[in-house]
Amino acid sequence: MKKTLNKLFEQQYLTKKEAKEVLFQIAKEKYNTSQIASFLTVFMMRTISVNELAGFREALLELALKIDLSEFNTIDLCGTGGDGKNTFNISTLTSFIVAGTGNKVAKHGNYGVSSVSGSSNMLEYLGYNFTNDETTLKRQLYNANICFLHAPLFHPAMKAVGPVRKELGLKTFFNMLGPIVNPSNPQNQLVGVFNLEVARIYNYLLQETSKNYGIVYSLDGYDEISLTSPFKLFTKKKEQLITSEDLGLKRLKQTDIFGGNTVAASAKIFVNILEGEGTQAQNSVVLANAAFALKTIDKNKSFNNAFEEAKESLLSLKAKECLTKLIRN
Repeated sequence: MKKTLNKLFEQQYLTKKEAKEVLFQIAKEKYNTSQIASFLTVFMMRTISVNELAGFREALLELALKIDLSEFNTIDLCGTGGDGKNTFNISTLTSFIVAGTGNKVAKHGNYGVSSVSGSSNMLEYLGYNFTNDETTLKRQLYNANICFLHAPLFHPAMKAVGPVRKELGLKTFFNMLGPIVNPSNPQNQLVGVFNLEVARIYNYLLQETSKNYGIVYSLDGYDEISLTSPFKLFTKKKEQLITSEDLGLKRLKQTDIFGGNTVAASAKIFVNILEGEGTQAQNSVVLANAAFALKTIDKNKSFNNAFEEAKESLLSLKAKECLTKLIRN
């Protein structure tokens, strides 16, 4: 690690091979916490290269516990986090709305590091038991249209750096990796990122895969479609700048989508929305994200049709039913 740190301190970039090897060694717990903290800190102070992120990603995927869900046509809805906005759990709610439309969701997630409540915090609070048992996950997909893959159960390296990340309390390159290392390799993905540079790196990496994908970044810093500003959408074929007005929706204020200061407060908002008691602003933001997820699965679907499909899932309580079935299974 000393050689690697010296190279990074001299403003040099790692090769793909070097990045991959460091992650292998982290997973084997070859480094102490001070070395890992120093390594993570370097990437908070400078940009990450495509080769570095690609190397880290390859290592995590090779080391991951493999789960075969290929009999389903799944989608993952996962943001990088790290935007520091403390919204309610938009991507997790979106996942249940998409599941309520009958589509299969293989959601990858983790505890919040730079926010109060990540997807794992929320689902654990609501009574879900994390599992990496393939039979159980398949049963959940059959019965609830959704399963949840808690990252530390599948990624040894993420587990190894978990305590250090928590102590740092800041976004690291692991935030960038989370959405692109789903161990079930879903065929479809809508991912939110915390800046445009990461969006472009993701676009480069995902173009080399066979999956249908959309990458979103709201220009005022959100790692999802926040409706508080225009947002960028990257797909395999094009890059677009879209406003809430383009979608026929009202521009929101940042306070409209605040998620509370505790997991309990976030959970109250989460449950209220699933029970059809969300505010118009809260409903609009989750339905907009769900509509683009549905368009990712079926590129021929119009936004308006996708939005109405998502709305029916939410307001008829089908999304809530998926949560209930997931926790039971």
